Amino acid sequence: MKKAIFASMLAAAAIAAAPYSAAAQAAAQPAAGGQAAAGGQAAAGGQVQLSPPEFDAYNKVTTAADPAGKAAAAEAFLQQFPQSSVKSAVLQQLAVAYYSQQNWAKAADAADRLLQADPNSIQGLFIATSAAKTQGDQSSDAAARQSAYDKAAGYATRGLAATKPAAMDQGQWDTVTKQLAPIFYSAIGIDALGKKDYPAAISAYTSELKAVPEDQTKQPGPILQDTYYLGTAYYQSTPPDYLSCTFYATRAVTYAPDQFKAQFQPVATYCYKKYHGGDDGYDAVKTAAAASVSMPDTLKTSIKPAPTPADQATQVLASDKQDDPTLAKTNLADRMFVIQNGTADQAEQEFTPIKGKEARLSGVVVSIDGTDLKLAVTDDAKAANPKTADVEVTLKEAPKTTPAVDATVDVVGTFDSYTQQPLLVKMTGGEIQAKAPARTAPARRATPTRRR
Repeated sequence: MKKAIFASMLAAAAIAAAPYSAAAQAAAQPAAGGQAAAGGQAAAGGQVQLSPPEFDAYNKVTTAADPAGKAAAAEAFLQQFPQSSVKSAVLQQLAVAYYSQQNWAKAADAADRLLQADPNSIQGLFIATSAAKTQGDQSSDAAARQSAYDKAAGYATRGLAATKPAAMDQGQWDTVTKQLAPIFYSAIGIDALGKKDYPAAISAYTSELKAVPEDQTKQPGPILQDTYYLGTAYYQSTPPDYLSCTFYATRAVTYAPDQFKAQFQPVATYCYKKYHGGDDGYDAVKTAAAASVSMPDTLKTSIKPAPTPADQATQVLASDKQDDPTLAKTNLADRMFVIQNGTADQAEQEFTPIKGKEARLSGVVVSIDGTDLKLAVTDDAKAANPKTADVEVTLKEAPKTTPAVDATVDVVGTFDSYTQQPLLVKMTGGEIQAKAPARTAPARRATPTRRR
């Protein structure tokens, strides 16, 4: 009696060329279970009885030597025997054949047809997830890309919740689901990242890293890329977790191929400086990131965070008082930093010595409307995009020639009042000066590093 195995995990097709090939190959191993037999009576031992023509057509599917031949044989079988008792098995092999050819549109269609016949098919959910995610990766249209990721995440969520078929051995089921879990988590992670749902992205990517042997997290490929994405998710969270961003981005840099290191390093460096305030001590992060897939608690205690703006304001005010107890000679940058970031009392201490005093300052025009001139004076205000006004000058009269936005002007005016948040120092009796006299800034001791 002729027999053909049809219950299998991804049908023993060669799919090593596709993403996550190791997982796909593991999923392709045959499972014990039902068989198809030719003949006119029900077969014993859990076999499915097929008529000779149906059996011959099915046998062409299972014995096809290459994916293209298997796909053609499967499509022919499904057209000839649309209600066959082995329909799910043939659809499974069809989906695998298209997956092997990286024909993602047809793989997605075949997987969807398989899931209509067997909604719990882990094979169908794996291929549907992979095909949709790859289509998203390859799309240049943002809306189409996110739509594909949404589909992939939906299939992936179902894949993680799938239950073992009765005919499958528990050990094989455990092996396959362990291999496929990282792929499902990866699809959920990229979908959440695109939606700016950073907690969900962090959860998915963290689960992905926990689901694989540590050696696999060091190899170039999707898992290492997702390690970098995990770092960016921490960076974009509210509030940002700069230390976690530093760790995972650094781990990605450590094991990435040379051509990708330059792309990953800026995020790691930026997050470290935002957390620590400088680049000293970064070697400790690199050592820890190379040694572990998860950030060790010791890193949280060994790498000290930079002082907060409030802490820095206290330090700046103390230094200013040491230079001049009256604060009359404090430079404008220090004064405005303390006004913005200090307590109400500290801000008042810095503003009182200049209130009602005339001064000359230089700034970039943010806007001008008649006698209302708004300037960006501090480095932070000038560097903002768009520039923000931190000084407002009420001019004595509207200028005959209105300065252009982004032009640098010198003004003379009298300090009148201020608000702390957002910072805005107000001056009255202002006049735009034709040209500032040349002058040399006095040397001054360094102030604490300020967070930008």
